[in-house]
Amino acid sequence: MASATLPTRRDEAWRYSDLDAAAQVWPVGAPERIVVAPGEVRTLALLQDGADGESIVRDHLVEIGAGGTLNVHLLNSGGTLGRVTFDVTLARHAHFELKAALIGGAAQTIELVTTLNHAEPEATSAQTVRAIAAGKATTNYLGQIRVARDAQKTDAAQSFKAMLLGRTATANAKPELEIFADDVKCAHGASIGQLDAAALFYMASRGIDPASAKALLLEAFIAGLFDDMADEAERERFATVARARLEALG
Repeated sequence: MASATLPTRRDEAWRYSDLDAAAQVWPVGAPERIVVAPGEVRTLALLQDGADGESIVRDHLVEIGAGGTLNVHLLNSGGTLGRVTFDVTLARHAHFELKAALIGGAAQTIELVTTLNHAEPEATSAQTVRAIAAGKATTNYLGQIRVARDAQKTDAAQSFKAMLLGRTATANAKPELEIFADDVKCAHGASIGQLDAAALFYMASRGIDPASAKALLLEAFIAGLFDDMADEAERERFATVARARLEALG
């Protein structure tokens, strides 16, 4: 069912969001439900490149059956608010993999919220998220991993890295582990940095103009996220949109 009540900053999942922008599309509809059957292998390519001034909220409720796999590629870069969420429940031997790029400029808020519910033993998950923020943009990644008491042999990992292109840009990261089993392997890492000044200087010394040098470094920062997409047309579409968004950052 759609939620009629606009969230507040007391809701941890909305703490860093743009609630004024969210109000423009509230109430949102029910989340998109994705069911991966036992033993099935599925892929999902999600390109969120909404127009300037739009507010986009896309929620996904995912169930992965025993031995099933879901591989997700996400490019989230459009709209005043671009919010994508995944609430994933994994059965025994299931696997969830997410590779995501968040790109924001001007006064955008671009965010990803994930909840991984390891409900049964021996399931695995891996999340790799890269964020780039310029201007007064905000990029957010809130990733929670929940491991149930009986979900022994869980193997879960999160990696978040953000690049800030100015003093007014913001990146927020909140990795969270909630573990009730005692035989698990869970890891998370988060880092936020800036473009390498030495690398920019070196490229300038080789005759590369500043804008091109910056674009090359930013493309390298998110390189590899989409290389394993099986659909060549989708892979090229993602690369084209990402390149255009990066060039627009100035």
